[in-house]
Amino acid sequence: MSNFISGILRLRRGPWENLATVLIALGVFMLMQPFALWAFTWSFVVTLTGTVMFIITSHFPE
Repeated sequence: MSNFISGILRLRRGPWENLATVLIALGVFMLMQPFALWAFTWSFVVTLTGTVMFIITSHFPE
């Protein structure tokens, strides 16, 4: 866990890409669930944030 936080703070590619992937998966889950309207409403924003974050962090150093 400390390696993950260290990678986040030092702007390394791996941890940031993992975080972006989790955001994309969370956004897709929020889009498909039928129970909470607020989650469906915010799903596009969360998915878009994760996608843009993934594109940006793909240019970070290893």
